[in-house]
Amino acid sequence: MSHRSLFRWTLALMIAVVAGAAAADDMRQRTRIDDGWRFALGHATDPARDFDHGTRAFFFGKAGYGDGPAAADFEDRPWRRVDLPHDWAVELPFSERGSSNHGSKAVGRGFPENSVGWYRRELSIPASGKGRRFTLEFDGVFRDSVVWVNGHYLHHEASGYSGFQVDITDYLNFGGRNVVAVRVDATTQEGWWYEGAGIYRHVWLTQTAPLHVVPLGSFVRASVNGDSADVTVDTTVHNDANTGDNFTLEHELRDPAGRVVARADVPARTVGADAAVDVSAQLRVTAPQLWSLETPQRYTLTTRVKRGDEVVDSVDTPFGIRTIHFDANQGFFLNGRHVKLQGVNNHQDHAGIGVALPDGMHEARLRMLKAMGVNAIRSSHNPATPELLEACDRLGILVLDEHRMMGTAPQIRDELERMVRSGRNHPSIVLWSVGNEEWAIENSEIGTRLTQQMQAIVRRLDPTRPVTQAASSSGYAEGTSVGSEVIGLNYKGQHKVDELHKHFPDRPMVITEEGATHATRGVYVTDSDRVHVAAYDSNTGPSYTSSIEEGWRFNAERPFLAGMFVWTGFDYRGETTPFGWPAISSQFGMLDTTGAMKDSGYYLKAAWTTEPMVHLLPHWNWPGREGQPVDVRVYANTDEVELLLNGRSLGRKALQRYGHLQWSVPYAPGSLTARGYKAGKLVTQETVSTTGDGKAVRLSVDRAKLRAGGDDVAVVTVNVVDREGRVVPTASNRIAFETTGPVRLIGMGNGDPGSHEADKPAELHRYAAATGWRHHALARPEDAAPLLADAGSAGWRDPFAWVPMDRQPADGAWNLVTATLDRQVPAGQRLVLLLGEAAPGVRYFLDGRPITPRAEAGMAAVDLEPSDVPGQLAVAFPTPAGGTRALFDAAQSGRRWATLRSTTPAAPWQRSVFNGQAQVILQSTGETGRATLHARGDGLAAAEAVIDVTPN
Repeated sequence: MSHRSLFRWTLALMIAVVAGAAAADDMRQRTRIDDGWRFALGHATDPARDFDHGTRAFFFGKAGYGDGPAAADFEDRPWRRVDLPHDWAVELPFSERGSSNHGSKAVGRGFPENSVGWYRRELSIPASGKGRRFTLEFDGVFRDSVVWVNGHYLHHEASGYSGFQVDITDYLNFGGRNVVAVRVDATTQEGWWYEGAGIYRHVWLTQTAPLHVVPLGSFVRASVNGDSADVTVDTTVHNDANTGDNFTLEHELRDPAGRVVARADVPARTVGADAAVDVSAQLRVTAPQLWSLETPQRYTLTTRVKRGDEVVDSVDTPFGIRTIHFDANQGFFLNGRHVKLQGVNNHQDHAGIGVALPDGMHEARLRMLKAMGVNAIRSSHNPATPELLEACDRLGILVLDEHRMMGTAPQIRDELERMVRSGRNHPSIVLWSVGNEEWAIENSEIGTRLTQQMQAIVRRLDPTRPVTQAASSSGYAEGTSVGSEVIGLNYKGQHKVDELHKHFPDRPMVITEEGATHATRGVYVTDSDRVHVAAYDSNTGPSYTSSIEEGWRFNAERPFLAGMFVWTGFDYRGETTPFGWPAISSQFGMLDTTGAMKDSGYYLKAAWTTEPMVHLLPHWNWPGREGQPVDVRVYANTDEVELLLNGRSLGRKALQRYGHLQWSVPYAPGSLTARGYKAGKLVTQETVSTTGDGKAVRLSVDRAKLRAGGDDVAVVTVNVVDREGRVVPTASNRIAFETTGPVRLIGMGNGDPGSHEADKPAELHRYAAATGWRHHALARPEDAAPLLADAGSAGWRDPFAWVPMDRQPADGAWNLVTATLDRQVPAGQRLVLLLGEAAPGVRYFLDGRPITPRAEAGMAAVDLEPSDVPGQLAVAFPTPAGGTRALFDAAQSGRRWATLRSTTPAAPWQRSVFNGQAQVILQSTGETGRATLHARGDGLAAAEAVIDVTPN
């Protein structure tokens, strides 16, 4: 055993990415590497608790001198294994000291011990990969991340929202072991909402030939001319070789059914060494199938880079053929048809999961919004994740994609360009936003200038879509919003909308935010102690906001407005107005944090959909209020509505379009029914009834089958029902969950803005290094015990000091090293001491007594009791063949080969229903078969939900 590996671990099962399994001249390969990462919390302010990172001499002065977890040979086997996407903040407890804008999670400046996370993963790149280029692609890391490969510093990314690529080719050990390390620092917030922490989007490993299309280097757009469409393709080809090269391009266009409908060849071009060229081409499609809200069909362009007859790269670019137009007087048109934007603003977190949404969760959330009549979303206030855009393309939902920060400084400009390049092939995107509510510059000349400069950058990259900027105030001369092509207005109460339209008669306008009302699902009496707000639609926000009904009617009555985006679609962690602690989420949403629709959401559904519907509120469980008046309201899209109490009509009223109906009804137990009529005919009705007490749990799953692999999810609604199977609208029972078969629970929620129950129970690990290392030579292993009993210092030395070759221990000589485990351990912690591997015959002592370790992850592990800490650790071992210059590998901070791991056990998977309802989310384990979710509550009949997990 060499001196470089005396106490170094060897991986029991290396997570291999066979990035070059095929011959080196194969085309592009792109592999998602979400699985098999090791994760640990570091520390934002204390290097010793950040695994001694940044403390080694020449740390930032020499190549390959990354230390702590950035070093290739750092011991990470004690760490927790996680799969991406991952958000560690959602696993943390709530704290009154936490930022209320971030959902009061114990992360941020007040919690340095929770604000840095380390991720490490191994890659296996075969020797046959030499000559090819390898790139890591990160779709999103929150935030302030640094990427290291094999101890080399490669990239720093400040943004928590911009995807980025890192070429790692020159730092790889072809045919050997490679380690990727990522340090993530979530101390600083970018927004004023819950943003999570960690590698919360996918990571990819892409390999190409030196001659290849650059990342995001294919841009396809179409113009429709009668019964044909002209397709323009812009391709950027880069040559990473040290000599120039020639190439040709071949484009092949397939329709939504996969049939080839057009081809184009680009004549030979020359590209210099380490240089790129842009190449354009034209194709024509006859009788194009247009992408629309109802028929979201996409074409695929395959671009092949050829050197002579050899194809060296191939890229598929999905895109849609459609036309968009914003008109200053008539609003928005898609494919020549007028479409009013029925939009919502959304942040990216979901109850129980945080921001690390599996791909299927994006789709599930969009389907919840579509059920309300939503046809557009605004990605507030940051670029949308690629998987969200993909789902919008597939489902037929329009997108206003928004940049995080205004400016033209190099970093901000770079992030803006990345947003546009990554999104411009998505037909769902119809409008770019370069900023939101920039209060310091909104009505200034610099605001106009920055908007116009950013707009010009966007237009150079994408001339097919207009640009807006969402403003909270606007003047008639200067300002951020009036500098944009489409004027974006946040809240009609902050703007003189009609006067602005007259002043800018040639400018389209859109209401980028409206509403900001507060409501708690299923609550009809405000209770500030429980941070609950009555769910009747009213203007409960600042003076500039509107009720949802007022906001939409205002918009619907003005044809020149392209539409509006409600603030917000979903409730979200953070921005806890109108309350502070103990509130931990907003209450702006039309849906709660789980996606359960609130009453205001039903108002919009009535306004935005045509299928006959009627919605009645409130519930009808009001014991003790018999005879007292109850405010009863109805939302419907019918001509008339009749209200009946226990079968007795309380009157039939005509419904004004985009309005609601209201009755004052003396409470009497029983049933309340609303009947909707069109042209005098009964077309729909809804009944709310007084229920009995909760008797059983009911589980409703959004799908009977789940695809294996992790991308798909099953969303399970949990209800408490009475003896007749009716949901008890006041129930608050706690339900315990358990799974069997190939699924796992990944999150829970109930929509209560004041609930502090665990969203995502997980073990919390802390790591401490043994300190105070000493070394003593031994004649034989039996001499270890007497030495440990001798408190003297004679013969002991620093094991990390440099040892000249002529003073190294002889092969076969024995050594004794000791250290102190100095750790204050809270009650309830589980303690494990993990030791690096040593030569055969190694002996272990704790406080002078022999101990026998067990095996864990290829390491020697010792289970400890809190009474064992602090204590003295000692190891006796023979010198390996070849000697050693130091008894530990100082390059990897070898003092950490002995690690004390303390674990706070995970909370149980249980959640209280809120107003009769909760939600759990299931994900496959990667295997197939039949899975079952079991749900039990005290005094309630248990329930099961069965899901078949099928191959992808």
